[in-house]
Amino acid sequence: MTSPSPDTRPADGRGTSPATLRYFRWAFIVTFVGLALSAVLGWQSTGTVSGAATMFFICAVLAVLEISLSFDNAIVNANKLKDMQPVWQRRFLTWGIIIAVFGMRIVFPLAVVAIAARIGPIEAIRLAATEPAEYARLMTEAHLAITAFGGAFLMMVGLSFFLDEHKDVDWLRRIERRLRSMGTIKGVTYGIVLLVVLLIGAQLPVADRATFYQSAILGLVVFMAVETLSHVLDAGSTVKGAAASGGLGAFLYLEVLDASFSFDGVIGAFALTQNLFLIAIGLGIGAMYVRSMTIMLVEKQTLSHLPYLEHGAFYSIIALAVIMFAQSLVHVPEVITGLLGAAIIGLSLWSSLRYNRRAAAAV
Repeated sequence: MTSPSPDTRPADGRGTSPATLRYFRWAFIVTFVGLALSAVLGWQSTGTVSGAATMFFICAVLAVLEISLSFDNAIVNANKLKDMQPVWQRRFLTWGIIIAVFGMRIVFPLAVVAIAARIGPIEAIRLAATEPAEYARLMTEAHLAITAFGGAFLMMVGLSFFLDEHKDVDWLRRIERRLRSMGTIKGVTYGIVLLVVLLIGAQLPVADRATFYQSAILGLVVFMAVETLSHVLDAGSTVKGAAASGGLGAFLYLEVLDASFSFDGVIGAFALTQNLFLIAIGLGIGAMYVRSMTIMLVEKQTLSHLPYLEHGAFYSIIALAVIMFAQSLVHVPEVITGLLGAAIIGLSLWSSLRYNRRAAAAV
């Protein structure tokens, strides 16, 4: 393996301090409140203790599902945040979490149903509250477009990390050296993703291909637009003010990235419950842990101490993109998605710790 860059230092062990728990204070508070609200929701819906306990359990499972699916999101967020201006870091960690919890876990599902059923937002809310089965059916019908968009966007994110000629740290050396050399070819990332889209689309029924292709291309266009805006705003010599380097462009990139990560969790949640409000509570709890992990990774500079953890996150993103594309053809249980991502990140963590031990022994 290629040695990490000179500024990478072995972990000093301080990460095991009990003070680490302070990063999760708000996550613990939201967990307590959210689980209590889920029990109340269950009691109001059924009027029984068993009903309240069932809602409580489902909410806990949803939170765990969101955390397992989004740990790689926290790592990528931390990687982007460390280069952002402090003011935009704070905005992402405050406004961003509001958008993540309320926008993606409540507004997004309502908007999908409103568009799919061609109804107004008020009617979509009524469906969610009074006809959850019909609401879930409409969300399921929109699954193809969502997976195509999310798969294309996330695959662009993952491949862009490895197809970078300036990347100088390799985890899986043989694979990453070849990918890095391909990065010198202009537009190769878009070409690879378009090829995958064409191959997957060819396996779909003819009636579904237009929706799949349009949504996937939209995912590519959104990625290109956000990347272009980010590069324009990063040109500090020509753009002044709060939207300069590491500002608005990075903020928008992270928001779209979070949205793409959320698609799988929101859709998968309907396999456990059709209650939109319970889904919002459970996934909202998970989103708070992602925020807490992001803050911890940035402030403790964990990525600099664990040189291959970031690689594991981007491999996990590519795996998630492949799974989202595969879901256009077959059902992939969410537990597989979560375990696969956790396994990849776990391996990268183990490799990082092993490198640190060897580096310490060589001193």
